[in-house]
Amino acid sequence: MIALVDCNSFYASCEQVFRPDLKGKPVVVLSNNDGCVIAANAEAKAMTHIPMFEPVFKIKNQLIGNGVTLFSSNYTLYGEMSQRVMDILTRFSPQVEVYSIDESFVDLGGLQHTDLTQYGHRIKNEILRDTGLPVGVGIAPTKVLAKLANRMAKKIKDNQHVCVIETAADRERALRWASTKDIWGLGKKHVARLGKLGVYTAHAFTQLPLAWVRKEMTVVGERIWRELRGEPCLELLMAPEPKKAIGTAKSFGKKLTDLSLIEEACAYYVTEVSEVLRNQKSCAAYIQVFLQTNYHSQYDNQYANSITVTLPHPTNSTFTLVSHAKKALHKIFKPGFRYKKVGVNLSGITPQEFVQGNLFEEEAQAHSAELQAIVDALNGRYGKATVFSAQAGTRKKEWELIKEERSPRYTTQWNELLRVKT
Repeated sequence: MIALVDCNSFYASCEQVFRPDLKGKPVVVLSNNDGCVIAANAEAKAMTHIPMFEPVFKIKNQLIGNGVTLFSSNYTLYGEMSQRVMDILTRFSPQVEVYSIDESFVDLGGLQHTDLTQYGHRIKNEILRDTGLPVGVGIAPTKVLAKLANRMAKKIKDNQHVCVIETAADRERALRWASTKDIWGLGKKHVARLGKLGVYTAHAFTQLPLAWVRKEMTVVGERIWRELRGEPCLELLMAPEPKKAIGTAKSFGKKLTDLSLIEEACAYYVTEVSEVLRNQKSCAAYIQVFLQTNYHSQYDNQYANSITVTLPHPTNSTFTLVSHAKKALHKIFKPGFRYKKVGVNLSGITPQEFVQGNLFEEEAQAHSAELQAIVDALNGRYGKATVFSAQAGTRKKEWELIKEERSPRYTTQWNELLRVKT
């Protein structure tokens, strides 16, 4: 059996944990640069007149007028709270697949003589007790059915956020309850196509001939079909596969014309992606840099460009990557424009142990790797960006994202710890 544990309204719930005065009140979380609403708790979602993904400047007065509390994205807090949830799940099974920041699959094999409904409530209650985060738990023989059980746990009030699909009768009821759009892995095109055939429920989908599913929906559709019928096809992935490409791009807090500020932002982003690269023990052969103005603006002249550089040899050194990124940026930068975003992408990624060295640069590479290891160790001990490349500069406040409503990073910053008055 497999459990799918999913945090409810995760971003908003993380904010409410440290603001108990907001319990039962509408809360929303904004995207980067406080651009639009990207997450909302149940109370905010109940306000159907408040549109999701609408630019905040258009609806801010409406939100405030309805008593909605707004928060800027606080990904440091969300990531740390997510790790707490994942650590708790390992108490119930050594095999946990972290599927996303707010949900995981948990292997419950070997619990044949356990009341799985009670076990699901134990998981839910321990996470709530130790983190303050509400979760839903769906348990079933396959991953697709576990996702469906999790949906039923949340949507059917009597389930109290725990649902188990254990017997053939349980599976039959679940499949008849679920529509095709509730099936994990079925995209909109397949749902529409099935609708043209008069197939609107998960049960009706499982009654289609396997030959038709295999021909019309390929091997992916066949796996979903088999999993819904109780046949495991998707294994738990205990270790995430190394990323084949790593990139980041964030809008500036304000439009920039100064190349030196854009260089600093670019260097900072290279630092971030190179850390990810080293964490998965890989090196990149190519680096792409792109630059663009705000294409939504009706007043600014528009320009966008990108360039991909082939590195002399694959590397994961921040200092080497920053140097090449800076040269690339100079080639595509044009004065006279107000830029909104710069970004970097690393590709051609291979395991670092498979990188062929350069006979004439061996000593320089070794020196760079040793220096990088020292920097990583210092940052790991004293906090992110304690030591950084000088090319990243010290003017971050002049270009970083707008975070006017960001909550404190309660769990990771000493100077932002929650204060209790007695």
